[in-house]
Amino acid sequence: MKDNDKDQSNNELTGLLVDEKEDRSIRAKLFYLWRLLWRDKAGLIGLLVFLVIIFSAIFAPILAPHDPLQQDLYASRQPPVWAEEGSTEHLLGTDNLGRDIFSRIIHGSRVSIMVGFLGVSMAFTFGIMIGLFAGFKGGRTDNIIMTLTNMVLALPYLVFVVFIAAVLGRSLLNVVLIFGLTNIPIFVRVTRGEVLRLREEGYIEAAISIGQKTPVIIFKHIMPNLIGPLVTLATFEMSAMIFYEAGLGFLGLSVPPTVPSWGNMLAEGRQYLTVYPWMSIYPGLAIVATGFSMNLFGDWLRDALDPRLRRMKK
Repeated sequence: MKDNDKDQSNNELTGLLVDEKEDRSIRAKLFYLWRLLWRDKAGLIGLLVFLVIIFSAIFAPILAPHDPLQQDLYASRQPPVWAEEGSTEHLLGTDNLGRDIFSRIIHGSRVSIMVGFLGVSMAFTFGIMIGLFAGFKGGRTDNIIMTLTNMVLALPYLVFVVFIAAVLGRSLLNVVLIFGLTNIPIFVRVTRGEVLRLREEGYIEAAISIGQKTPVIIFKHIMPNLIGPLVTLATFEMSAMIFYEAGLGFLGLSVPPTVPSWGNMLAEGRQYLTVYPWMSIYPGLAIVATGFSMNLFGDWLRDALDPRLRRMKK
């Protein structure tokens, strides 16, 4: 009885030591990534700017000084605070209906972040599942899936998206579904290519030869090597989706006019561009800052997750 208690205590102690070792390993990896990010100032700036945009999107009702839909025709077309007729009440001025531009930009970040994040999440999830199945299965199944994928990728993307948006109508759900579904082929192709490359590796062949089951090989050996390139791809695709959503909003095919979005603001301010340029300039700068920050962070992420690129930079 005492021997059993002693063995149990030893097993518990061994488990605690293993958990502590894993925790130290995770902390060491996180610290190493932080050091890489700190050395890459462009990636750090990109991450900080993007975090500020996410923070403003989450806390938009608290940060926005005005209701983004509140109209005040007496204060319409008011210039920014630093202009001659500007007011501290409206930091970036007002639009043609007297709505506060700064508040609308803050609330508009919600639409862009939601479309980018939810669209990429959908494309990432379904794309990686289909790509894994096609790459590992091979044969006729792979040929059929890749033929359909290449057919979709051969279509002019922007024309295809505009056509679907015009058919489905204006709503946030439709925009998310459009970008999520139309970007699945990109993730399918990248995933499938990586799977085909990894299948030729020695450790995969060894796992197959000893009789490991397919799900074990996929989730234990292949998936960890897919995360790096796919996360990097997701970062760039999220940036692209934000630009495309703004383009749809400019064409009047994104969210309804009652929903503040950067694309809608660009469309509303284009007819006043030569007279009241701040109506379009500041939403445009918000779009550029978001896309640019994500691209900077994506460049660092690509280098950080690929040891070969790190060695080339050194």
